Amino acid sequence: MALFAFGINHKTASVEVREKVAFSPDRLVSAHQQVCSLPDIREAVIVSTCNRSEIYCYLERDAVSDETGLTELIGWLAEYHGLSVNELKNSAYLLRDGSAIEHLAKVASGLDSMVLGEPQILGQLKSSYAVAQESHTVGQQLNRLFQHSFAVAKHVRTHTAIGENPVSVAYAAVSLSTHIFSDLNQCCALLIGAGETIDLVARHLCEKNIAKIIVANRTLQRAQSLAEQFGAEAIMLGDIPDYLHRADIVISSTASQLPILGKGAVEVALKKRKHAPMFMVDIAVPRDIEAQVGELADVYLYTVDDLREVIDENMRSREEAALEAQEIVQANTQKYLSTLKSLAAVDTIKTMRLKIEEMKKGELDKALKRITNGEDPSEVLQGLANGLTNKFAHAPSAFLRKALAEGRNDALMWVNEIFELDDKTE
Repeated sequence: MALFAFGINHKTASVEVREKVAFSPDRLVSAHQQVCSLPDIREAVIVSTCNRSEIYCYLERDAVSDETGLTELIGWLAEYHGLSVNELKNSAYLLRDGSAIEHLAKVASGLDSMVLGEPQILGQLKSSYAVAQESHTVGQQLNRLFQHSFAVAKHVRTHTAIGENPVSVAYAAVSLSTHIFSDLNQCCALLIGAGETIDLVARHLCEKNIAKIIVANRTLQRAQSLAEQFGAEAIMLGDIPDYLHRADIVISSTASQLPILGKGAVEVALKKRKHAPMFMVDIAVPRDIEAQVGELADVYLYTVDDLREVIDENMRSREEAALEAQEIVQANTQKYLSTLKSLAAVDTIKTMRLKIEEMKKGELDKALKRITNGEDPSEVLQGLANGLTNKFAHAPSAFLRKALAEGRNDALMWVNEIFELDDKTE
């Protein structure tokens, strides 16, 4: 079996490309099943977040299968998202075996995130893994791999300071708002969505003493659940036009496949506000706010890519911790690879023991028959010992003669080491 990780992230693709390759949550189960229906792919987990879309999969281990399976996978992904194969490849990366193992551990630990050390990605990975389990596309190999990545992430969080400072996309969005509004205790914030990111945004806004928060979500119950935690007002997405003019700050992060806020709605809101400035951050991929909204006077619209400068300012304190975390990831990757190599030997050892058992049983049956026929027990035991010795020695002896005749002198070293022929006893 061969492990592959194929995908795009914020380092290799713009938000325009990432939103095209994002997977809709309600189609993830069927997407997993489609991947595992491709030639030679035995297991798969799809990870789709604002900043990455990745597919981790195991293929049958041989060169032909690898090439066929990967070609089919890339072709499927391009067709699924309505892209050309070349367009996808230009923004993608392909990692194999050890590199893929290390990459996943880095992702889980927040080392590959736009915001260094952000903790949300671990929860997103666990959710992706749970969906793959629901889709019945996780087997022994990916189960072991993802459990390993979760354990490494926990180790990193426990033994480094990478997560101590409140640096995240949510934090960066709120920090950027203070560049427009110096005093948030006079501002109203409209938060669109009710997921983990919006939860964090609300917490950071409360820390900045925001005057008012309105939470808009597709389901009112979820909006109310979040709003209750922060003394906020809950509305449905359809009510946004009636409330938008009240918002000085709009921060949106949903899983919608279509924009929620258009230029027209914002223009109407600006007129009602008498063109008082509005600060907007669209964290979602695909985007929740139409790009044309940024063309309006008095609107300051930022996407996740625009947050990079703020993020860079706040991540410097994590860089030293990141070096420690990287060492932990690399050490654990090597340990994991060693474990895989050991596990690979298990089947061979089992087969070898079964063959030895068969040899023993065959020789033992012969010995019992000879004793039953009245032969001298001492001669029978001697015959049993000779028979076992000859059978055990036959295959290694034949292998060694053949290998040396072919010039494979390393075989001599292996036989010496396996049978401890160089050991000297006192």
